Amino acid sequence: MLEYRFPSYLPSAEDLPDSDETPVDNELQELIPGLLKAILLMLWEQRMDWLFAIDMGLYVDPDRPPIVPDAFLSLGVERCYDEELRPSYVLWDEQIVPILAVEIVSPTYRNEYTTKLERYAEIGVLYYVIYSSKRRRKPKLEVHKLIDGVYQLQSASPVWMPEIGLGIGYERGNYAGVTREWLYWYDETGQRYPTPNERVQLEIQRAQLEAQRAQQEAQRATISERRAEQLAQRLRELGLDPDALS
Repeated sequence: MLEYRFPSYLPSAEDLPDSDETPVDNELQELIPGLLKAILLMLWEQRMDWLFAIDMGLYVDPDRPPIVPDAFLSLGVERCYDEELRPSYVLWDEQIVPILAVEIVSPTYRNEYTTKLERYAEIGVLYYVIYSSKRRRKPKLEVHKLIDGVYQLQSASPVWMPEIGLGIGYERGNYAGVTREWLYWYDETGQRYPTPNERVQLEIQRAQLEAQRAQQEAQRATISERRAEQLAQRLRELGLDPDALS
């Protein structure tokens, strides 16, 4: 449970702006989190205890403006309250701190490695993920884990996050018609989970293989029937009744 001390009157999510209304200055800030969410929607389609929010206002203190991660993940919350979904994430209502926050570094530096890192640690976000595609000498993907109140950079690639049951990493792939590096979810063995398009292609390939197997079985059955008929005809030519032999 949260231990923040709030005033007696607390606004609800409906009373608060849903974001800081700052426009993104890089399309990747939308596409990369969008792909991560699309994979989760397939992977966890039977679960209703999680929220992966993109560019949603995260309210920690009613007297301060929200922090707006490019994306964040909360576990143990209601997937949706009603068909209107959440306008924002209000910590004093949800009572659960997001377990992961994702920031995509854009051409306009937004303090991802300084102020935001400190703020997420203050809130208690367990994993803080920063991705910068333009980095050359330093890792493009940094996954920080909060240990004893301090973020520690994780060295594995992909990074397995046991508290979430997922790993996160990056590799080249195609999404939205663009071939480049993308962030993906991974299992504990380091195997990447497929994207929606890849899953469709796998289902198509599986259906085609099943159809091929069925066709091969039909062909084998036809050949067997033809051979049996040829054998029966040969027996008749020899004066034997194949039905009597059976």
